[in-house]
Amino acid sequence: MQQDESKTLENTQENPKSESLSFVWETIKIIIISLAIIVPIRYYLVQPFFVKGASMEPNLENGDYLLVDELSYRLGEPKRGEVIVFRYPYDTSQFFIKRIIGLPSETVEIRNNTVKIYKDDKAAGTVLQEDYLPSSQKTTGDTTIKLKDDEYFVMGDNRIQSSDSRKWGPLNKKYIVGRAFVRLWPFNELITIREVNYDF
Repeated sequence: MQQDESKTLENTQENPKSESLSFVWETIKIIIISLAIIVPIRYYLVQPFFVKGASMEPNLENGDYLLVDELSYRLGEPKRGEVIVFRYPYDTSQFFIKRIIGLPSETVEIRNNTVKIYKDDKAAGTVLQEDYLPSSQKTTGDTTIKLKDDEYFVMGDNRIQSSDSRKWGPLNKKYIVGRAFVRLWPFNELITIREVNYDF
């Protein structure tokens, strides 16, 4: 009878230790699995970005917190009208946010506050209708730029206060980080950044 009681006592003492080790191991497994999911998403799929400056006003403002999709451009090509984050070509430690206006192999012409796109198969250019800009917005900086097959023409929505392709030239695709697709902050203005549809 005494022997049985001793064994029962030993088992009672061992169980808490076993349960504690099991809990620790389960916690470690959860952490490892979580990191295995989060790290690839953070470094290869989605990246957070804070808007700095006024170049994308009124659509995006200083301090807005965005999520940037880094995967789409590995599977497909950037589209006209998309808002992108990229490394500034002349100082790659800086990140800019602009809107794609001209696509590879196109010619972009800015004259008299009008943006016109020339494609290889069209002699006459097409005036870009930009309904995401205020009607009072003026696109200054007359220029004509022929894009190479890996270059994009980008501009900020706040044309007067934006340093963009009008000033420093085309953007090579290799500098593009990704497409801004969600504004998370301010919370009361949480939105998905809408897709722009043009007439051509």
